[in-house]
Order: sequence, then structure tokens, then C-alpha cells
Amino acid sequence: MRQIVKSIIALSISSAISASFISSVNAATYKIVDKSEANKLKYTYAQHQNINGDMAISGTSIYNFPVQFDYFDEDDFTEIESFAHFRYESVHELKDIEDLDALKAGNPTANDLAWVVRWLQDPGTSGSSGKGRNIEYQKVGDTIAMTNLDGVTQGYNLWDETFEGSDELTRSTVDIVSGITNGGISYGTATAPFLPSELFIDEDDEEHTFWLREYGRRGFFSYDQGAQIHQVVPFETLYGGGTSAVMDVNEAGIAVGFSSYKISQDYVDLIEDEDGGCADPDIVPAKMTFEACIAGVLLRSSDPYHSIALKATLSPDGNPIIEALGLLVTPHPDDERAYSSYALAVNSEGVAVGYSDGFLDETVTDPAENERRLYRYAVVYKNGEVIDLTGDHKDKGNSRAYDINDAGIAVGHITKAIGGKGVQKFFYVDTNVPKEEINMINPEDYFSGSDSTVRAINNNGLMVGEGEIETHNESTQNPRRTAAFVYDMNNDAFTNLNKTIPCSLRLSYDIIEARGINDAGMISATAIVKVDRRDAKGEIMLDESGTPLKEDVVRAISLEPMADDGEVCTAEEDSKVIRKGASINFTGFISLMALIGLRRKFYS
Repeated sequence: MRQIVKSIIALSISSAISASFISSVNAATYKIVDKSEANKLKYTYAQHQNINGDMAISGTSIYNFPVQFDYFDEDDFTEIESFAHFRYESVHELKDIEDLDALKAGNPTANDLAWVVRWLQDPGTSGSSGKGRNIEYQKVGDTIAMTNLDGVTQGYNLWDETFEGSDELTRSTVDIVSGITNGGISYGTATAPFLPSELFIDEDDEEHTFWLREYGRRGFFSYDQGAQIHQVVPFETLYGGGTSAVMDVNEAGIAVGFSSYKISQDYVDLIEDEDGGCADPDIVPAKMTFEACIAGVLLRSSDPYHSIALKATLSPDGNPIIEALGLLVTPHPDDERAYSSYALAVNSEGVAVGYSDGFLDETVTDPAENERRLYRYAVVYKNGEVIDLTGDHKDKGNSRAYDINDAGIAVGHITKAIGGKGVQKFFYVDTNVPKEEINMINPEDYFSGSDSTVRAINNNGLMVGEGEIETHNESTQNPRRTAAFVYDMNNDAFTNLNKTIPCSLRLSYDIIEARGINDAGMISATAIVKVDRRDAKGEIMLDESGTPLKEDVVRAISLEPMADDGEVCTAEEDSKVIRKGASINFTGFISLMALIGLRRKFYS
């Protein structure tokens, strides 16, 4: 009954507001509902929310990360000290190691704890002593799933486990709840935890502990908010468990995502090589177990699996009927390169969209063994076909289709040549027309050189996404900032969502991306907000006078339609000012967003 009543109210509000609010530029037509009081972690990000306002949320940068100091030796502490010493001057929020003795005793200061976590995460490239790719060290996943139900945010633990003899989860998993259907099916992707192996003694009588997991990324679904979680087992699981994901589920219980279906021969050769591989007796069992060898190769490799889009008919008994949706192209039989496809969304008719590897020349029907290919292209999976939405590939690059509504309108982004450079532009396209008539529409966004994307579309023709609002030449050290937007295809109206919130909030919330919009017009978004600064242990940091320091973090929020009260903002509120004082490390923030699939380079 709760869902039915809330749905009726929400839809009635949406029908009265959605058609008219965009025309009132700069008017306050959305209220902000903060979805994620995050006292256990620094950053939270909005995923999708259903018609009842139930939202899936992702978080990262947990406070008090459970480092297992008992597994460190004297050499490790020396490396940590050196690691911090050569980096602290370039990391503004951290100092050099403060108390080495306390660190060795397993009771580090917050500053020193932060360095240990960084050392465990660092991949160890370019001469670094970081242990991110070393199978003999604890692993840091640090991506946490949450849900907000009836206004209460709570953790959504999937397959993480506690350390033996402790009530602490390993936090070595990457857990993402992507959404919750109106009927209450939650879904997403998660990984198994890295757990310490039994002690292994090598041929030189040296002791080793290997941090191993049963499998990597796997899709899941649950009919009871995580009380019982069901996996989508990949088609191919050899040498590592394979990979799968559930990216979207419609109200009929039809899920889409992707699964490994083939394994790279180069990766197989590394495993089965008798001279330096896991089949070499001088390595297995002389130096490690076979499982540890495979895990080590996986950590040092890019994804060894070829993936294919899947469609799954879910059932409460946990036994989905799964089928592959196919690839965009059929390569030459001797072409050993990876060809993959991905499904990211499905509508009520079971029509799915996503993207797939394709040839540079879209007209090729008899490809050569080395047929030229550079990009992945937006596709629709319909009536047993994989249909390219890009049209003529000339002067076009990568494209993605992220969502499709029940009317068959697909949305996403495509890279086009503009002013001599590749610029990513959002699009919408009608997938109902014959495939030879498919035509992407690229509405105007913030400016001609702005990268933009649409993440979602509802059944009223409202789309949300984000675009760049700064014009300087972008670099890793100086990326362009983004702002979330809403676009109404019915009126060709494009609006910065920061212009639609109450004046009093425009200096407090900087809405940088929007990931979902439901049929009630509620938008799942992520904003930069200023909060009391906390250290790695979660304690509020004070200045010399005892006043809390401030910092910018990102928070999951919901934008909910409201009637325009006619408020007129001041010039400062309307244009928004640049924040002063401690601010978010925007380059680091982009890396975090990419980690959990929230930035525009998602699976690119």
C-alpha cells in the first residue's frame, strides 16, 4: 500500500510540474533531499531511485580502514616510512610519518593510517613500493553499497566477510547497488573479499600468506533488500571466476548486463606456461600455490575476459534464465582480439541498449583478420539483433547508450569531431524507426566544446546528465568542472540543475552530475557540499583556535519537484561563487568516480 499511495502522489505532482518547470529559467523548481548522512565514510554517490524515492547509493573512502598490522614485518614499516617521506609534500592534507613506534604497534595516528592505506592501494609501478598488485598484501576495495529506504540510509553488505576472530569486515570488496525497482528488486555488481590464506612454506622454508578471493566482479539481484542475494554466474569462469554485472532490471524482472564469454589466449598462455608461468614447477609449488599464482597474474593484468551483453529473466528462487544478446560485428575466424558488448538498460518492452565493439567502417560484411577498429558504438538489442545507433562512422568516435524509456527513446553520448578535436556530446535517438533511418539528435548543451552525456530518461521525455561548464584546456592536473542538467525533449529546453534549486541552497550545493530520473520527476544526483573535515579515523579536525576545519566532499542527493514560489535569487546566488578554503581534490575525485562507474568514461 505504501508503494501504491506514494506512486499516485508522485506521479500526480510530476504531471503537473514536469511540462512547465524548465521554461522558468533560474526558478526554484526542485527541493533537495540529502540522502546520505555519511559518518562512516567520506564520499557518497547517487545511483538510481524508484518511484517511491528509494535510492541506491555508493560510497568510498571509509574511515578507520581495518588494516591488519599483524601481517606486516619490519621491512614493511620501513617501506611505509619511505613511501610517505617522498610523497607528503605533494599531498596537501597529509604530513610525513608522525609516530613510527605507534605505527609498528598497530596504533597509528590518523595521518599515518592514511599513508598505510595509500601504500596498500598503490599499484607499485614506476619504482614505487606500493603493494596494490602484490598478492602477499592486504587488499583495499573500499567501495560500499547502501540504500535509502523511507528516508533512512543503511549499509547493504553483499559478500564481504569479517576477519577471523573479529567483527570487522575486510572492506576489500567493490560493492555497487545500481538500483531498486518499484517492486523492490535490488540489483548491481559486487566482488568476493580478499582473505588471507593458510600459511604457505616455500622450498626455501620461507613463510607466505596470500590474499585470495574466490571470484572477481559478479552481478547480483535480491527480492528482499539483501536478505537473500542471488548471483548471475558468468558464462566463462576459467582461471579467476569470470566476470558479470547486472546493470538494470525492469518491473517484469527482466535484467540486462554483461558476462564473460571467452578468455584471452594471452592470459591462458601466462597461466599455462611451463617456463615462468603457473605451470612452471619452479614457481608452483616451489614458491606459491596454483591459486596464488593465478591471483597474482590477475592483479597484474588488464581484464583477461571478453564480455558479451546478457539478458536474464529473474526469479525469486535465484535461478535466472540467461541468454547472450550478441555482438555488433562478427570478426574474422582468425582474429584473436577481444570483441565485447555491454547492455546497460532495458525498458518495459524488453528492449535493451548499451554499446559494443565495432569496425571503423560500419559497412564491412566480410572483415579481414586485422580489420581496422578503434571504437565502441552505442547499440540497441532488439528482436534478436544488435543494431548500431551511430549511423555513418565517419568523424565519429566512441559512443554509449545509457538508458531507454518505454517509448523506445535511447540516450547517451557520442564523440564527434568539433573544431578539430573530439568532443563528447549527449544524444537521444528513436529506436522504433527502421534501422536504416536511425538518426541521433544532438541538442545544444553548455557550449560547443563542452563534453556532455545523458545518463537517464523517463517516460515524460525528461533527460538528466552532466556537462563541462569550464572552457580551459583540460589536463589531468586541471580538469574541467561539470554541472548536472535536465533536458526536456518535448520543448528542446536545456537547464543547469543548479539553477533550479532554492536560492538559499545554491551556495551550499554544487550539483555536478545526475544519474537517474524516475517517472515522478525525482532526480538522483551527486553534489559537492562543504562539511567539517575529518581525518582518516573519522575525527573532526580543528584549527589552532579549536574551530572545525572545512572541506568539500560529494554527497548523494535527490532533487524532488516542487511548485515555483517565485523567489528571485541574488546575483551571487544565481551565478554561484568558487569555494574558498580546503576543497575537494577534483582530480582524485574523478578517479574515485571512475572507479565505481559514475563518470562519463564508464567502461570506456
